[in-house]
Amino acid sequence: MRLVVDLNRCQGYAQCAFLAPDVFAMHGEESLVYSPRADEEQRERVARAVAACPVQAITADGLETVAGGTSDAAH
Repeated sequence: MRLVVDLNRCQGYAQCAFLAPDVFAMHGEESLVYSPRADEEQRERVARAVAACPVQAITADGLETVAGGTSDAAH
């Protein structure tokens, strides 16, 4: 699964780091670091982190099948 975080939009609320600490982490008080490739076993945690971001700064390719019930192949 490929992740992209818009670091210009990210405000450092750290909800993602709380929900998926193996993928997202805060460096200092405001700087987010993350792994752009998350393992499949992290899928549920990443989906929760994406949904919890108050500014919708996180996108994840292939997450639609879990979060939204549709897949890109169906379109």
